[in-house]
Amino acid sequence: MQEIISQDVKTVLRRLKLGRMLDTLPERLTLARQQQMTHQDFLLLTLSDEASRRDGQATTIRAQRARLDPAMCLERWDDSANIHYDKTLLNELASLRFIETCAHATIVGPVGVGKTFLAHAIGHIACRRGYSVLALRADQMLKNLKHARFDNSHEAELRKLIAVDLLIVDDFALDGMDATESRDTYELLTERHRAGSMIVTSNRGPDEWLATFADPVRAQSAIDRFTSNSYDLVVEGESYRPRMKPKRAAETEPAQPMATAKPRRRTGQNQR
Repeated sequence: MQEIISQDVKTVLRRLKLGRMLDTLPERLTLARQQQMTHQDFLLLTLSDEASRRDGQATTIRAQRARLDPAMCLERWDDSANIHYDKTLLNELASLRFIETCAHATIVGPVGVGKTFLAHAIGHIACRRGYSVLALRADQMLKNLKHARFDNSHEAELRKLIAVDLLIVDDFALDGMDATESRDTYELLTERHRAGSMIVTSNRGPDEWLATFADPVRAQSAIDRFTSNSYDLVVEGESYRPRMKPKRAAETEPAQPMATAKPRRRTGQNQR
């Protein structure tokens, strides 16, 4: 039998902004009665429920603010894919020790092998651990910085990129950079050197990045700083993208047997 919560209890919980505890309180009261819990154990149980709920809510908010793809979590990664990479190194990155030491990571490989997926998956783990994360495509990031120069918000935009614990830059060095973009990239890599972690995904290895900068001197300085403090995860194999393609309900749900029509009983003068 489900426990009845009095109106007085509901009023006090809502006044203390604990109204969501009412979602599980009847079940917890029943459990406490069945297991003859002490008052202290019951209080710990109900408060732990609320703490877990708030932690989950905070993680969701951090992931949304980080612009992480909600589908790209490590637990959703398909290990049966014909994709090859150093799993020991991925486990090391997933431990987030590289964030604790302000190190970086590059995820390099051809188009479609899941580089972005792995980067966002690590980002989700970081959000669960309470780190601040921001994920951007390189071209969008540089465009934002360039536009910010027109309304005098460039410094604020750059600080936003520098302040987060983990910055994920996707599709870096895909196109050549002009002088302004090269300068912004130099400032970003220099400012984050041993001050905050980055994950950079790219179709090009770091040895090819130099050619995409307009200023070779700045480029060499920035790339040297980055690579001297970076883990390198190389991903190779078939495209992972077909595995993320939406499936029809018929492909994901078991087929239901077709209903067979029952013979209709004849009535009236036709019945014999």
